[in-house]
Amino acid sequence: MDIISSTSEYTFDISLPIVIKPEMVTVTTAKGDKVKIVADAWHLEADCHFEWEIVFPPGEVDITKINAQFEGGHLNVRAGRRSCKD
Repeated sequence: MDIISSTSEYTFDISLPIVIKPEMVTVTTAKGDKVKIVADAWHLEADCHFEWEIVFPPGEVDITKINAQFEGGHLNVRAGRRSCKD
């Protein structure tokens, strides 16, 4: 996973094996400013399950506005940082 942090957002770029299709990826948010990512090729028995939990500092991001895109074996998850005014 490549992590890019800027003043406006966090970006997580994850390269996944070609066997992982968009319908095999789940991105969820959880209490405590967490994002959980699961990619699972359920029809295979080995090297087919990937899981990450990203925990942000309290109040750092707007957890209700997580954006995820999957294209060509790459999952890109973006989390916008809250401004000082929020």
